[in-house]
Amino acid sequence: MTSTAIDQKATGYTVRHALAMARAAALAYQDEATIDATARTWGFDRVRHHRTAFRPPFPLEDTQAYTLGGHSMIITGFRGTEPAELRDWLSDATTPPWPGPGGKGYVHHGFAEALQAVWPQVGATVDEFRDNGQTVWFTGHSLGGALAMLAGARLHFEEPRLTANGVYTFGQPRTCDRQLSKEFNTAFSDRMYRFVNNNDIVPQLPPEPTFHHVSALRYIDAKGAIHHTMPLLSGMLDHARGLTADALAPTSDGVRDHLMDAYLHALEHNQD
Repeated sequence: MTSTAIDQKATGYTVRHALAMARAAALAYQDEATIDATARTWGFDRVRHHRTAFRPPFPLEDTQAYTLGGHSMIITGFRGTEPAELRDWLSDATTPPWPGPGGKGYVHHGFAEALQAVWPQVGATVDEFRDNGQTVWFTGHSLGGALAMLAGARLHFEEPRLTANGVYTFGQPRTCDRQLSKEFNTAFSDRMYRFVNNNDIVPQLPPEPTFHHVSALRYIDAKGAIHHTMPLLSGMLDHARGLTADALAPTSDGVRDHLMDAYLHALEHNQD
């Protein structure tokens, strides 16, 4: 049994810290009162909530995120959305791509617009809370993972050009083109960790070759083990194993594997 507290002195990658970031990503789905109370138990004395509503025809109702400020660490967690809603949204190819942060490549228009809606708040809060050289972390699940990755990119490639200490995403969709992916991989080597749970449907969207993933994959296999790499053949066999694990509902495996609880369970299992 691991502690639910977050080690604010954490720096490099550990499964324990990944679990902490997963819990922070899951917290973004809670109401403001729950976020505030949890922040206190985690040792963070400052909380700022970020929310911007959209009007039709934008497919999302709003962008939601929060930022925690502590004595040694700042965390911004972005809220995700339902897999079905995200899938329908990502299948819409009618909007042009959005220029990437700092002119680096292009990103999916919807992700860029969703982040832009709260970025002035997020950026200002990180700047305000970082009054003691605190480390900076971004995290999110699903759509929130795409926004966390782009937030890290904006902070690094645009003013004030601060490189986040870590970006942890869970079930993140493909977010950008090949150029930004390459630039991001170089800037965030040993800082970006993209978790994918077996047959999770969302990381398979939107389709290649227009959109690409950033590197630093952490693949969770059908048995719950975490791999830093997954060869093509081994990955195909493991995907098949996951599909047959639930004979009563194999077609729902891609949605079931996307649930934040599935990521939390796997990371908790790997603490042993």
